[in-house]
Amino acid sequence: MAFDTLITNATVVDGTNSPRYGADVGLEDGKIAAIGQLAETEAGRIIDASGLVLAPGFIDMHTHSDLTLLDDPGGESMAYQGVTTQVTGNCSYSPFPMGDLEPEELRKVTGEIFETRQEWRWKTLDEWADIMESQGVSINAAPQVGNTPLRAACGALENRPATPDELDVQKRLLAETMEQGAFSLSTGLSLAPSGYAPTDEVVALAEVAASYGGFYVTHARVLPGWHIKMVEEAVEIGRRAGIPVQFSHMAIVDRRYYGHGPQIVDVIDRARDEGIDITYDMYPYTAAGAGLNQLVPLWMQEGGVPMFMERLRDADLRQMAIKEMIEGREGGIPPLWHTQVISNTNSEENRKLIGYNLEEVAEMRGVEPAEAALQLIEEEEDGVMAVVHNRVESDIRFFLGHPQAMIGSDGNAISPDGLYKDFKPHPRFYGPYPRILGRYVREQPAVLSLEEAVYKMSGFPAIRMGFKHRGYVQEGLIADLVLFNPDTVIDNATFEDPHRYPTGIPYVFVAGESVIDEGKHTGARPGRVLRNGRA
Repeated sequence: MAFDTLITNATVVDGTNSPRYGADVGLEDGKIAAIGQLAETEAGRIIDASGLVLAPGFIDMHTHSDLTLLDDPGGESMAYQGVTTQVTGNCSYSPFPMGDLEPEELRKVTGEIFETRQEWRWKTLDEWADIMESQGVSINAAPQVGNTPLRAACGALENRPATPDELDVQKRLLAETMEQGAFSLSTGLSLAPSGYAPTDEVVALAEVAASYGGFYVTHARVLPGWHIKMVEEAVEIGRRAGIPVQFSHMAIVDRRYYGHGPQIVDVIDRARDEGIDITYDMYPYTAAGAGLNQLVPLWMQEGGVPMFMERLRDADLRQMAIKEMIEGREGGIPPLWHTQVISNTNSEENRKLIGYNLEEVAEMRGVEPAEAALQLIEEEEDGVMAVVHNRVESDIRFFLGHPQAMIGSDGNAISPDGLYKDFKPHPRFYGPYPRILGRYVREQPAVLSLEEAVYKMSGFPAIRMGFKHRGYVQEGLIADLVLFNPDTVIDNATFEDPHRYPTGIPYVFVAGESVIDEGKHTGARPGRVLRNGRA
């Protein structure tokens, strides 16, 4: 036997949470052909992996790379971390299905999420996937269906339940997209317009996804005092719809409830004892990334971006919004304006504000921070993002160590020279996977063993996604793999300087082809759009 590539002297951490072992691994025709003592076997290329760990390529459970992989098909920020699959369509945002909508109509609803240099030439998952694969992409994408395009396509953009006819349209479009291979239904229940959907409406949609073997993933209804209720609602939807649940970016963002992690995961543990399959993903940073519009009451955002802008021009409504923002949106606590740091803007004019917090922007403009936020949202037509420092390290460590936690970056696959080059995105775009391996495995006190960490980044996500052909280092599986140095792997991206690749990850393979080789991106594009039941 001769292999295309033979990796010798590797320490294999196979993604099952089993103990590591030493072995050689042969790759042939994009698959793992053999594991064992293979040093005498011929191969087109031999890589000596002495001192390196061979693990399954990391599966990022939570991304917004739906369009950035079209703009930056090398996916460098993720590929350099060892990520080989991006799960897209989270927080209710997918760029399909569009029904009778035109692309610009959907973009007026989604704001900054779907900024792209690409011509928008699709309306369905199949059409989006054809374009993605025809241009080529370095890593895989696993699509989900977002609740936002469903609500937009049926015209339910107001803060109310969908009518029976509108719900029928949503269910039909959801069914069509699940048939095309979507893995799940996602909601964004603290975002407009997904957050306008009551629990009953979400259950009705989740039942459709369940009938196609999908699961339900939720950016929860993060309301004041809802740090427990937000998880209970997700559990209720899972119970009533008979569907597995993935809770997105688990965190405590209300400073009144820091340290309440045990009460939150108790809801998950009790639900699992009841037979409800609920898990969660998270990322290892004490800051979030969000549109600045998350400071603004949802009633101001009804009807999409054009209606939002119209309300901002109404002096009375603007003052009502400012009052609520200052007191705390939806009856919450007053925001800490200095924690809201501008990370990107649509216009070049306001890019000089990137890196400044809202207190500083307000001082520059001679207004109060709430007014400064509304000015930016108006000037950017809702296309302004912020990094929000709103979490504590002790909660991160607690949630990471729980058995039902897996890793999701909540980032985008981008190039430092691409669409985001003039911005300061959250370092989660470039760093969470090596950060886990360096700061939470190697450094003491450790939160996870190496085996546990790799499982949470590969095998466990593969279980949730229903992957049958990737996610582990096992013979016969697709060779999505990463080689890293456990003694040196670390993230280098910071909030001040986010466009920095990690250290200690010399090789990444997608379907047996090296995407990262000796620490450099090869330009190869072996990635695919994965489909439910066929991945």
